[in-house]
Amino acid sequence: MTPISRSVLAGDAPAVARLLLNKVLWVGPCAGRIVEVEAYTRDDPASHSFRGVTKRNAAMFGQPGHLYVYLIYGMHHCANVVTGVEGDGQAVLLRALAPIDGVDEMAMRRGRTTKLTDGPGTLCHALGIDRSFDGADLCATTPAPRIVILDDGMPPPEEPLTGPRIGITRGVEIPWRFRVRASR
Repeated sequence: MTPISRSVLAGDAPAVARLLLNKVLWVGPCAGRIVEVEAYTRDDPASHSFRGVTKRNAAMFGQPGHLYVYLIYGMHHCANVVTGVEGDGQAVLLRALAPIDGVDEMAMRRGRTTKLTDGPGTLCHALGIDRSFDGADLCATTPAPRIVILDDGMPPPEEPLTGPRIGITRGVEIPWRFRVRASR
């Protein structure tokens, strides 16, 4: 497995979202295959970058291949892969993973053995991702990274399931939610 190339993440969020499907997100002893994502661009009224740079969303305007982490409803963290070019304000929300390694650790954090990473908040909880990860480099190879996206050779699906994004009130008609068809 090799870290994903930053150049792969430098494209428009909807295109990168499809490419992220079936890649592996690794955080410490835990890893999971990315099976569901949502794309957000700066001209999208549902995007955190729509109104411009703020202290909260600054990482979203950074270099592609970094993580943008925010807190929603005051209790759930959500992790996004920054895409596009620096200053563009595009990102892909990681919605769900299929656990691969560290399942016992994920279960301990979640306090359960099922549905460990089936939503953006549960995914972050299971992997221990919080605001301290905001701005983390997902393409780093040295020193030992805290978090990285790996390519193990499994290609993204040729025809992912697409549909409307979840939990938004604006831009709901934009079908930028992508899922691996075979994933539960």
